[in-house]
Amino acid sequence: MPLWIAFTLLAAFAQNIRSALQKQLAADLTATGASYVRFLYGLPFAALYLAVLLGATGEPLPAPDLAFAGWILLGGAAQVVAAVLLVRIFALRVFTVGTTYSKTETVQAAVIGFVVLGDQVGPLALVGILVSLAGVIALSMARTALMPRNLVASLASPVALMGIGCGAGFAIASVCYRAAALSLEANGFAVSAAMTLACTLLWQSVLMTGWLIWRDRASLRQSFQRWRPSLAVGIASVIGSIGWFTAFALENAAYVKALGQIELVFALLTSALIFRERTNGPELAGIGLVVAGLVLIVL
Repeated sequence: MPLWIAFTLLAAFAQNIRSALQKQLAADLTATGASYVRFLYGLPFAALYLAVLLGATGEPLPAPDLAFAGWILLGGAAQVVAAVLLVRIFALRVFTVGTTYSKTETVQAAVIGFVVLGDQVGPLALVGILVSLAGVIALSMARTALMPRNLVASLASPVALMGIGCGAGFAIASVCYRAAALSLEANGFAVSAAMTLACTLLWQSVLMTGWLIWRDRASLRQSFQRWRPSLAVGIASVIGSIGWFTAFALENAAYVKALGQIELVFALLTSALIFRERTNGPELAGIGLVVAGLVLIVL
C-alpha cells in the first residue's frame, strides 16, 4: 500500500474520533472554544512529534524560507475561516445545502492544486473524485426532503455561498500545506510534514487566541478550565493532522482529500455497529458511490 494512502486512512479515522470528542466537548464550550482547543492542545504534541523525528532520522531542523512562511500564513488562516464558516452553517436550521456545497472541497482542491502547483489529476482519478463527490452529496441529503433540483436552484443563496466558501477554505489550506512541505527540499517528507504541522498549529493558536481575547474571553477561560477533555481532543486532532500533512507531502492534495472522505463511511459504520442506528437506502447508495470513487482514485 502506498504510504500516502496509509497516512490518509489514519487521518480520516483519527478525525472521526476527534469529531466525536469535540461534539461532547461542545456541550461545555462554545463552538469557537471547541474549535480552538484542537489547535492549542495539539501544538505541544506536534512539537514533540517533530523533535522525535529529528532525533530518529538525524536530520537537521528545517530552515524555512519566506515562501514557506507565506504558505503557512495563508493556509492556516484559510483553514480557520473555513472552520468558522462550517460552525456557522451548523448553527443554521436549514444547513443541508451549505454542508453539501462544502463537499465540493475535493474538486476545488484539484483546480487550485493545478493552478498553484501544477498538480495534475489523471482521467481515472478525476472520475473517481466526481463519483465520490456524488456519494458524499447523497449522504448529505439522505435524511432530508431536499431534492437535487432545489439544491441547484439554491446555488446563489447565502447558505450555499457559505458552503462553497467553506469548501474553498479547506481546499486552499490543503494545497498551501502541500506547497509548504514541498518547499523544505533539504529534508525528507516526514520531517517536512512535521515542521509544516508544528508551524501551522503555532500560527493558528496565536491567531485564535488573539481573536478570543478580543471577542470571546469567556470561551478562552473555559478552554483552560476544561483542559482534560480538551487534551483528548488535541491528541486525536494532532494524530489526524500528522496523517493529513504527511499525505500532502507525498501526494496531490486532491487525491488525499478525496480519499479522506472515507471518514463518512467510518462514521456511518460506527453509527450502525456501535450505536445500532439503522442505515437507510439513500445512505447505502451514497456509501457505495463513495467507495467506488475511492477505488478509482487508489487505482
